[in-house]
Amino acid sequence: MLKDFKDFALRGNVFDLAIAVVIGAAFGKIVSSLVENIITPLIGVISGGIDFSGLHQKIGDADVTYGVFLQSIFDFLIVAFVIFMVIRLMAKFKRKEEVVEEAAPEVDPKEALLIEIRDLLKEGKTL
Repeated sequence: MLKDFKDFALRGNVFDLAIAVVIGAAFGKIVSSLVENIITPLIGVISGGIDFSGLHQKIGDADVTYGVFLQSIFDFLIVAFVIFMVIRLMAKFKRKEEVVEEAAPEVDPKEALLIEIRDLLKEGKTL
């Protein structure tokens, strides 16, 4: 059993997963800070400072605070949109990087001349 656990714990996938969790937690803090400190205040200015968390309804002895739920949904939508935009931006940079890597390799001048001659012969032209 100890050997099986050692094999499991030292597999590359476990380390990759651990790294992903740590980076994900750090990324979550960055996104949360962006939303709380930059995006939400700007939306508050634009929307006139609307805050749903104060909405509630008294039903008998119970106080149903549905506004907190609405505010949580609103916050989730903001966070999801910010994450979407960050991932979209990262994908855009990655595509540009791939295009640069796919640049045509330089052709030897002799090969270029042979290619040109071949193309002319295919067209039926003589030199």
